[in-house]
Amino acid sequence: MSNGGRRAAVAALIGLAGSPDHRDRADAGRGLASFAEMPEAREPLLGLVLDAGDTFVTRMTAQALLRRQDSAGLAVVASALATADLDQVDWIHTAVLDVFGVIDRERDAAVRKCEALERDADERTRHGASQLTAVLTEITPLLHATRNH
Repeated sequence: MSNGGRRAAVAALIGLAGSPDHRDRADAGRGLASFAEMPEAREPLLGLVLDAGDTFVTRMTAQALLRRQDSAGLAVVASALATADLDQVDWIHTAVLDVFGVIDRERDAAVRKCEALERDADERTRHGASQLTAVLTEITPLLHATRNH
């Protein structure tokens, strides 16, 4: 997809993110997560993770961002976690467990990326990355990679 097409898709999803219907906002969050590396998607994604109207939107958007398993998605979730209320924190933690509670090497890779984010220039990202690292390290994944000795 061209840059113009990507920007048009982000603009349409940002419009959907403003819907009064929580299902539309959750769909916007899942869709926008695909564009988390684009600067214009960051604030709308933060707003969706911190959705004041419905924690379903929080959970779905956080899951989609975490499933990227990259620094862009983790940074948005970390930034949101730094300012989230208690309900939002609970649902973000649930999303973290949903995504990283299965395979240990995926969890371990996320921990390394969060540790790098703890050195980010943005204070909110640093603080949230520290919280996210703590949540990740408390998870005992179900599957462990075979290690050669």
